[in-house]
Amino acid sequence: MSPPAPAQNRVTPLGEVVAAAGRGAWTGNRGRLHEGSGSREVRRHHVGRAWITCALAFRDRRVRQWDPAHYTPLFFLDEAVSLAAGHRPCAECRRPAYTAFRDVVARAADVEHLSAPELDRLLHDERWDGPRRTRRLHAYAWADLPDGAFVLLDDGPAVVAGARLVPWQPDNTYAVRPVPRPGTGRARIVTPPSVVAALLLGLPVQVGRPSPVGRAQARPSSSSEKA
Repeated sequence: MSPPAPAQNRVTPLGEVVAAAGRGAWTGNRGRLHEGSGSREVRRHHVGRAWITCALAFRDRRVRQWDPAHYTPLFFLDEAVSLAAGHRPCAECRRPAYTAFRDVVARAADVEHLSAPELDRLLHDERWDGPRRTRRLHAYAWADLPDGAFVLLDDGPAVVAGARLVPWQPDNTYAVRPVPRPGTGRARIVTPPSVVAALLLGLPVQVGRPSPVGRAQARPSSSSEKA
């Protein structure tokens, strides 16, 4: 008997919700995207501005994947993917990570404080072009990019890892062979600018493995204010 087809609950670095077999290190949500009980099909891109990333386990809570009365649990390969997609840490199950993220984004924006709704509004404006209903991309010089940020290459998204770029694959894994990072010119950036600024200020990000890494070590392995 063949294994069941993957469910449509994995998030790409571009924020698309797709069916892919690769495992996820984090879960999260952006509202109820599916319809009805027994349906494994996502019909909405998002509901509202609060896109969050949660721990896989928290206080023994269980959320049924396709429950018609609850949000659609989504899954991310790693934290770099979740940040690129435009999600931020949950303020309940990941309170320390949320506080650190909020504070460093506020520092990068040169404001004293950001509430959760203000943070969600900022990220939503950076990741989503409402009138065109499409993803926003941003231009940066290649030399200015921190590790853990995602760029868009001709073949798809890739994460910055030192002098290399490691492509994200449609099966929700990283490519075995990285490609060189250009030394000049400008890149198309997937990760929202506020997150890029936070990474440049030292925000740790988990890339491809469960331990947080800083800029010099970002190397994928093979493998509330709550909404």
